[in-house]
Amino acid sequence: MNRYWQITMEDRARESAIQLRSNGIYNHHFGLRSVPFGLTPDTRFLYEHASFREALNTLIIAVRSGEGFSKVTGEVGTGKTMLCRRFLNLIEGEFVTAFIPNPYLEPMTLLLAIADEIGLRYPDHVNQHQLLKSLNYFLVETFDRQRKSVVVCLDEAHALPIETLEALRLLSNLDTERRKLLQIVLFGQPELNDHLDQPVVRQLKQRISFSSVLTPLTFVQTQAYVQHRLKVAEYQGRYLLTRRAQRLLYRASGGIPRLINILTHKALAAAYGEGLRYVGERHMRLAAADTEAAKPHLFWARQHRWRTIAGVIAAASALGGAFTLGTMM
Repeated sequence: MNRYWQITMEDRARESAIQLRSNGIYNHHFGLRSVPFGLTPDTRFLYEHASFREALNTLIIAVRSGEGFSKVTGEVGTGKTMLCRRFLNLIEGEFVTAFIPNPYLEPMTLLLAIADEIGLRYPDHVNQHQLLKSLNYFLVETFDRQRKSVVVCLDEAHALPIETLEALRLLSNLDTERRKLLQIVLFGQPELNDHLDQPVVRQLKQRISFSSVLTPLTFVQTQAYVQHRLKVAEYQGRYLLTRRAQRLLYRASGGIPRLINILTHKALAAAYGEGLRYVGERHMRLAAADTEAAKPHLFWARQHRWRTIAGVIAAASALGGAFTLGTMM
């Protein structure tokens, strides 16, 4: 399996939490072949909205132009990791690539992580000077033999310590007079901009040639996003969510894909618990009441937390018949 699609331990934990409540429970009920609203960045469900395509095209232009640094920022849950993995998949073979999912590392540890990703061998007790020399040699040899430069993508780059950001700048100096041998792409939350505004890393900020921002989905895009994921999960019906449920989903999620997934998953579970084949406004209100990150000012259901989604499912399961766990597996 391509290493860029490997699921992290955190991803696995989140997906397991969802599957415990839904996988094999409501899929058969709604005629779904797979969980359509999981939290792992599964590229089968990729929906390339306008902001996503613009950022992706910008990154491809940047690396093919030989720029040193590029940056993508976006709020939590807007799809930065999905964009990163999609980008790496598209340029694989054209560049030597490295993906660092958790860059909260000291400078030397980050250099070692990059070396491991690109397949560079180094002595057990290598020091920073020796490692930089080895990296420089690798970059030059790779370009001379394969005519390829190296692209390093750092997810969650807002977590980079300041001293590590400076180490990245120094690492980017490993170039020839005519060609950028190493290109670095930073993916992070808006706090990354605050880090880059600090005087100590102003030289790095000056080297960022291309910047993009991932924005939340519009209402129309939210509708298309939901329909796309349902289609990938092989839903055969026309509309699973009522119009009111769709509007409430958009208001509650703010167009954030991760929240859309969480809310729709919970609303599906609530509808299943009532034995219904559609998701209505009531189910979406229950989902929003059960989700702390949802927009808080909308939901009377917060005052009725006794009627939880888990309670609805438990009540339905207690009735047996078509809604027992056995028939859903």
